[in-house]
Amino acid sequence: MSRKYFGTDGVRGRVGEAPITPDFVMRLGYAAGKVLRDLVGMPDGERPSVLIGKDTRLSGYMLESALEAGFSAAGVDVCLVGPIPTPAVAYLTRALRLQAGIVISASHNPYFDNGIKFFSAQGTKLPDDVEHAIEAAIDQPMTCVAAADLGRAKRIDDARGRYIEFCKSTFPNDLDLRGLRIVVDCAHGAAYQTAPDVFHELGAEVIEIGTQPNGLNINDGVGATAPRALCEAVIAHGADLGVALDGDADRIQMVDARGQLYDGDQLLYAIVRNRAQHGRVNGVAGTLMTNLALEHALAKMDIPFARAAVGDRYVVEMLKEYGWLFGGENSGHILALDRHTTGDGTVAALQVLAALRESGGDLESLLGGLRLYPQKLINVPIVRGFPWRDDPSITAALASVEGRMSGRGRVLLRASGTEPLLRVMVEGEDADVVRAAAEELAAVVREAAL
Repeated sequence: MSRKYFGTDGVRGRVGEAPITPDFVMRLGYAAGKVLRDLVGMPDGERPSVLIGKDTRLSGYMLESALEAGFSAAGVDVCLVGPIPTPAVAYLTRALRLQAGIVISASHNPYFDNGIKFFSAQGTKLPDDVEHAIEAAIDQPMTCVAAADLGRAKRIDDARGRYIEFCKSTFPNDLDLRGLRIVVDCAHGAAYQTAPDVFHELGAEVIEIGTQPNGLNINDGVGATAPRALCEAVIAHGADLGVALDGDADRIQMVDARGQLYDGDQLLYAIVRNRAQHGRVNGVAGTLMTNLALEHALAKMDIPFARAAVGDRYVVEMLKEYGWLFGGENSGHILALDRHTTGDGTVAALQVLAALRESGGDLESLLGGLRLYPQKLINVPIVRGFPWRDDPSITAALASVEGRMSGRGRVLLRASGTEPLLRVMVEGEDADVVRAAAEELAAVVREAAL
């Protein structure tokens, strides 16, 4: 069934333009509240409760108020926690036995975008059928429950402290981070009041960057999507490591003392390789974007590997289907289901740091010689709904490039689930061949999309 409002990670768009407008978000809250009431079947006299968190975008205030009004009109209580990482909402929803969690965030996008995404009572992304039910309810007339049945709102003042303690609990009790100097880049986003404390309380000397949000600077030249700032800070401060989170802190990049950057594929491999030494890995899930070198390295370790559609929700679904624990995306979403129900940048960093402490080595040695194949990704702007799969020029160009790369790499075209972009990716052993092939294919897409 096609989606009208929901993408791969909730509802997202530019603030002030449909669907990210206060009236739509109020109707979204009301529709989600109605569907939730039908699903959970609360006892007579009791109301469902949801938790709403957000990142540091200025528009979060407006959208938070709109969601709160919609849920209240549907007779659903609301717990407000303010700016907090997306994975913290997943954790708190589960820990507080609430019926759903909602995050107001556009993740790695600029400040002028925002979005709404949902977590179930189990701390996982909502199933597709629930999202379809919410979409259907949005287009129905909005009413209001009786005045006595309206939802109430309250603020949870210790939410950050609860989440900090949860993150620390995912790190082995017999290890600490004493003696390490770590630069922590929070992208002026949701983790600015949590991530530095987590690493500091485990014993590290923490140098903070990206922890001065003003509502407009989220992801602006800092964070996991702009890691140059972290690389420079690690070198400038003589740090041992650097950790970069994105705006809602569910993805991660890391840097070693030399300023060398490590992406999600490499960090996932470091975690899996360490866990495998304890005999605890029965399979790993990646996505269509996962580097082929990771798949080959896992094969050498006799660890099964499978690719899901792009999006951490689909990786989680595959892990549950196969009964596996570890997966992720090269963008930095890393899943360790023995630690958390969803991708969590801070928790993922702690798993890498635990592996470092156990091995006594550095990030490079953790990878055991893994070398990623050159990969070129070009984002080509398109009009939403552009039928690129049916365009004969794109089809011919794709077939030509695939023929030349056969046996030596991979070619992938996919539409972004969050932005009006067609992602052109080519991967292979020869960097020059990869770059030329990607640019050739991207040029054809640009011409066809005009």
